[in-house]
Amino acid sequence: MTQQDLDNAVASATGEDLHAIRKRGFSLADPLEVDFDPEPDNQPPQTVDWDAWELESNVSLFAQPFGRFPGLT
Repeated sequence: MTQQDLDNAVASATGEDLHAIRKRGFSLADPLEVDFDPEPDNQPPQTVDWDAWELESNVSLFAQPFGRFPGLT
């Protein structure tokens, strides 16, 4: 498969303009190269542990005694 064949196949499968496909730079991966990654991402996953975030963000500004409510008897 030539680069032209690949670009035409991607353009027809996606409905994109051939010029846009060429600009994006599609290429064939070698199936024998197991760890192929043209743009390696060594960053940690971009996720948020909302439970941990809430525990850290809900900090009281003043000490509050537990089990006692002022004004209630």
